[in-house]
Amino acid sequence: MSSEVETPADAPSEAEAISTSLDRRRPLGFARDRREGGVGTLLGIARHDRPRGMMQTVDHAEIGLSTGVRGDFRGALKPGRNKRQVTVMTAAGWGDAIRELGVSVAWELRRVNLLVDGLDLEETRGATLTFAGGAVLEITGECDPCSRMEEIAPGLKAALLPHWRGGVTTIVKQEGRIAVGDSVRIDR
Repeated sequence: MSSEVETPADAPSEAEAISTSLDRRRPLGFARDRREGGVGTLLGIARHDRPRGMMQTVDHAEIGLSTGVRGDFRGALKPGRNKRQVTVMTAAGWGDAIRELGVSVAWELRRVNLLVDGLDLEETRGATLTFAGGAVLEITGECDPCSRMEEIAPGLKAALLPHWRGGVTTIVKQEGRIAVGDSVRIDR
């Protein structure tokens, strides 16, 4: 299901394109009124098939009740530990963190499954994310950055802590197909 697209050698990477577009879109630290819902866009999908495995970006995926993002080993249901099937991060939060550090790092190295734009995920425990293809995720909490982020860039763990920049953890409430470019709605 991987999407292999050839790009010219001098073309900006997906992370650079996202970072560049974020620089023009909003100032550092901007936050929306969290009482309202909103509609955003799914910018990226990533998964890994084993612990510490390389993240693979894809342009579409199935979200399953018992699998999370199909092909991602973390999404499988586990007895007593089912608050983290799918992880979601905002492009704005990631952009703020890497700009704060002055580095260019591909978003998937954060090791989250989904990158969204146009939504504020801070303090959204209990809210739902509904994707155009019918998948529904319930937010179970903040996705705390681990010390592994320091292997990627010194200071990254701390840069991801404010305002839930590291993203959110979710469980699957309804299966569906997702694709980069899909709309995603948050209901609080």
